[in-house]
Amino acid sequence: MKIAEIHIYQHDLPVKNGPYTMASGAVWSLDTTLVKLVADNGLVGWGETCPVGPTYAEAHAAGARAALSAMGPGLIGTACMPLTVHRRMDALLHGHTYAKAAIDIAVHDLLGKHLGISVADLLGGAVTDRVPSYYATGVGEPDAIAQLADDKRKEGYPRLQVKVGGRPVEIDIETIRKVWEKIGNSGMRLAVDGNRGWTTRDALRVSRECPDIPFIMEQPCNTLEDLQTIRSIVNHGIYMDENGTSLNTVVAAAGTGLVDGFGMKVTRIGGLQPMRVFRDICEARNLPHTCDDSWGGDIIAAACTHIGATVKPNLLEGVWLAAPYIEGNYDPENGVQIENGHIRLPEGPGLGITPDESLFGPPEASFQ
Repeated sequence: MKIAEIHIYQHDLPVKNGPYTMASGAVWSLDTTLVKLVADNGLVGWGETCPVGPTYAEAHAAGARAALSAMGPGLIGTACMPLTVHRRMDALLHGHTYAKAAIDIAVHDLLGKHLGISVADLLGGAVTDRVPSYYATGVGEPDAIAQLADDKRKEGYPRLQVKVGGRPVEIDIETIRKVWEKIGNSGMRLAVDGNRGWTTRDALRVSRECPDIPFIMEQPCNTLEDLQTIRSIVNHGIYMDENGTSLNTVVAAAGTGLVDGFGMKVTRIGGLQPMRVFRDICEARNLPHTCDDSWGGDIIAAACTHIGATVKPNLLEGVWLAAPYIEGNYDPENGVQIENGHIRLPEGPGLGITPDESLFGPPEASFQ
């Protein structure tokens, strides 16, 4: 089975009740890119990549489509095997893993359909069909975030991520304390996510002033050097998120004990093939991690849920989905949703999702 056609689509995902606010800025609408692969046997596979604007990470939507168009002609005729496709993409274009991830996801969808098995089975086998999720608040006023935390606890989420940064650190400390008043002793786990928005000074202050609150600090500062600076002098565990841009970085961080876990994005690391390797590295080092993405619709949601379902349960920190923040689904019958803080693993071969192509309009680029 070989790639016979590639079609690239652009689609807007407005933020419901927006904006969604992080330390790096406010987001009102997301520009997502979808890839449709057609194999020489007629089977179709779908992939997706959706950067959160141009300042969150080394990725932007127009760059994804440009990179996909640069690789497209050279991928025609490539065997639909994940490792083969990755090596071919790397030979055609250096870097741009977030764009390559859309092809990777589509190849997994195709291969699963061809073999009649789910993507989770391709990735080693699901250990659950009910995958835990977590809720990520935006940056907001302390009382409002505390009330939101209480609401999400009642909805059944096992974990809460509170966004901080981009404002006086005193407000972040007040937010953390008020959230803990609502969820403390409930069993709900707490992550405080700086999205690179704190200085090392801020991270040290927060940890020293909240020694009684058992949260983990997710990507509190901007660089690997910042994390190395605070590693031995904070009272809280540190998870790497935005700095985890490659398997090489993951190996170094895990091997040196730089972090206690990861918030990992499927598209940032290049798709499900490298995500599978990442999962196994974390299991070897006993490091908890998430399996999620920065944004996106049903295709990304399904991909994240499939890999999340294969993670050793005590190491899975959850799968974050953009579903609560966007309207509707690509697949009106099998769209991925969060219920009681958990996600049902899509059924059927491949991703288990069949998008309604009429939502996307004509492709921006096609190759065959």
